[in-house]
Amino acid sequence: MADAADYIEDVKRYDADADTAIVQKIVNHLGIALKSTDASLVSCSDKSEKDRVRDGFCKKKLGMDEATAGAAVDAVCEQMKASKRKSRVTFYYLLAKNAGKLGDL
Repeated sequence: MADAADYIEDVKRYDADADTAIVQKIVNHLGIALKSTDASLVSCSDKSEKDRVRDGFCKKKLGMDEATAGAAVDAVCEQMKASKRKSRVTFYYLLAKNAGKLGDL
């Protein structure tokens, strides 16, 4: 199983105060998806990928409605636009942080 230590530095590029325990919860949630390089990244240029993040993580895990979830995904895409390889762990962390839901993970 993946470990938060593998992802914490990338998360800290966006949140210097990131909590390793919260990052580990996201890593645990993603589980086997992190084994595949392709699945461990988020592609903001792929509408079906953005829809999958919106419907899977934002709506189911964070409890957002569809419009709020879509806007949240777009906001994190914008926040991470300088990064060509958007780590799914970092992406999900930022979704939860921006929604004020880190404590709910």
